[in-house]
Amino acid sequence: MKRAVMALSGGMDSTALLMHLLADGYSIDCISYNYGQKHSVELERAQLNIQYLAAEGFEIEHKIIDLSSAMGVFESSLIQGGEDIPEGHYEAEQMKSTVVPNRNAIFASILYGYALSIATRESCKVEIALGVHSGDHEIYPDCRPEFYHALEHAFAIGNWESENVSFTLPYLDGDKVSILKDAQRAITVLKLDFNLVFANTNTSYNPDEDGRSSGKSGADIERILAFHSLGLTDPVEYQTSWDDVLNNALQVERKHNDDDYRERLTEEQYSVTRQSSTERAFTGIYWNEKRDGDYFCICCEHLLFTSAMKFDSGCGWPSFHTEHPDAGIKHIEDYTHGMRRIEVQCSKCDAHLGHIFQDGPRAFGGQRYCINSASLEFEEMDE
Repeated sequence: MKRAVMALSGGMDSTALLMHLLADGYSIDCISYNYGQKHSVELERAQLNIQYLAAEGFEIEHKIIDLSSAMGVFESSLIQGGEDIPEGHYEAEQMKSTVVPNRNAIFASILYGYALSIATRESCKVEIALGVHSGDHEIYPDCRPEFYHALEHAFAIGNWESENVSFTLPYLDGDKVSILKDAQRAITVLKLDFNLVFANTNTSYNPDEDGRSSGKSGADIERILAFHSLGLTDPVEYQTSWDDVLNNALQVERKHNDDDYRERLTEEQYSVTRQSSTERAFTGIYWNEKRDGDYFCICCEHLLFTSAMKFDSGCGWPSFHTEHPDAGIKHIEDYTHGMRRIEVQCSKCDAHLGHIFQDGPRAFGGQRYCINSASLEFEEMDE
């Protein structure tokens, strides 16, 4: 049987990872850490899921290690005595106050020693599984791939028989949405109750004294948006209603994205993509583009078209007869300016792209995607 050791915080990501490993047939040891965190209710939630799994026939070795005396002297808003937990978007600058210095190095070091001990005692290979993901990379430097590559190398050269221990990071390139999807898959395989599993978690950095999530910390916002993206209602208990926390999360996300667009985009790009304006004909940089390559959304880098789909319509804007199979471009009725047209928007970020008309090449279905150059980013194909 495959063996794994993992950090079970009691949060969404590590709980999903536990389900992932169980569904894939691992025998698992879990370690949780009390490091003086304000949201220590997560440890109680971790124990609840361990108990639930035991009742369903899944025996998990679970240990809680007390690091509060050591890490309690660290500077972080997450730790008891630290400054107030910031609220807002999970990628906002103020969220850096929630970084606990060297936290993941400390956690991983303990996991490595424990995994190596199991490998020696049981004469087996052991994987250290961690639930870090791409959404963490912006704020938490100890969640980045290069950190774990360096850490694994350091541990390997610092221990005998290190060839028996390796790191497994299945969510490293994913996000909260892909983690939830994976959890749905795993929980279905295990025949468990998805809502019960995730009700027994805590993601909030500032829950109240009853353990109810605030819905306003950066971690809350990220989680709420992930559940909403999949059309789910988060089963965890919030201090206010699901509608309230969702509306707040959506507002926070819109403001964060708008601030980012205003900073990254030119005035014309912002006007076109976020305010649905139209560039003048024959002025855009791609209307007469002939090179081979791909066309991406300027706002979110979502792939929209390829050069093979482009044709010269003579209209003065980039014209495409087909969208990329993975583009999923939104078609929306538009009655502005006294006309009835079909607006097209990016499916990933709702950027206004242009309009679609029925005067395209008949060989490809007769549609013409009339797209603003200002909404596109072109990447030339390598020779």
